Amino acid sequence: MSEFLSRRQWLSSAAVVSAAAGLTSQVGNVAAQDPNRAPAKAVTKGNIKQSVVFWCFNAMGDKWDIDTTCKHAKALGCVSVELGSTDNWPTIKKNGLVCAIASNNMPGAPFMRGFNNPAYHDEVIARTTEVIDKCAEFGFPSVIAFTGFKYRKAEDPQSGEISLDEGFDNCVKGFKKIIGHAEKKKVNICLEHLNSRDGSHPMKGHPGYQGDDVDYCAKIIRAVGSERMKLLFDIYHVQIMNGDVIRRIDELKDVIGHVHTAGNPGRGELDDNQEINYPPIMRKLIEVGYQGYVGQEFIPTRDPLTSLTQAVKLCDV
Repeated sequence: MSEFLSRRQWLSSAAVVSAAAGLTSQVGNVAAQDPNRAPAKAVTKGNIKQSVVFWCFNAMGDKWDIDTTCKHAKALGCVSVELGSTDNWPTIKKNGLVCAIASNNMPGAPFMRGFNNPAYHDEVIARTTEVIDKCAEFGFPSVIAFTGFKYRKAEDPQSGEISLDEGFDNCVKGFKKIIGHAEKKKVNICLEHLNSRDGSHPMKGHPGYQGDDVDYCAKIIRAVGSERMKLLFDIYHVQIMNGDVIRRIDELKDVIGHVHTAGNPGRGELDDNQEINYPPIMRKLIEVGYQGYVGQEFIPTRDPLTSLTQAVKLCDV
């Protein structure tokens, strides 16, 4: 297989350098902080298994490497570092952490080419199968999946659109081709719902993404009909596209397999400059018996360690 780009590498590519540069003014002088300083433990209750999403802290600000990210995650009381390259997995495991959810190895922007388009089935199934096997080898629980963009050629809105019904059928057929392998390896496939409203930055929103309705994604998952087929419930994306987050957790509790956080609007910190009230959402996850991980997937706009500490404390309910 050809070499693939992780989220981190994609953000560093020429295609998005100019967009990422637009965030520089938001980030501020984070380099003035010492990235090697040791944070105090932020998890005291531990009812929520928290994870650090590697690309957020590796692509912005101080550009933490995997060793720094693992060190900070452990010191804070987090139990996972996720969505990094498989090359990082030995370091993650060496530090006594897990990779709560793995990239699917699709090149470029992996959310553009997914299961809704038969033209991409062979590649996305092959790459996802490879990661499932790697997850089973390392004892990691889940791999990410996407519907893909609604355009027949993912990068070209003029190429014609795949209808919602067609996309639904294609997703179900595609997932049914691979879900048996996931069951055999005891690894979850988590379909991510993404917002299509925010076009300000490649990682804040995804105009053209077909799975932008969380209920549509849940319908696909239920049609596949496997305990290993799950939903990546990203609170930030759900808030933008559907809202009513706590009620939706109740309605979707049977299919939620992974959770992500970020502040809205802007995909920044989980602070009082954004609209989502995280503690009651975390309490709802506990109430419905959620046993998975919560990944901190916000883009820091100030010192990343201070921001991550704040977020971890807020979600430790």
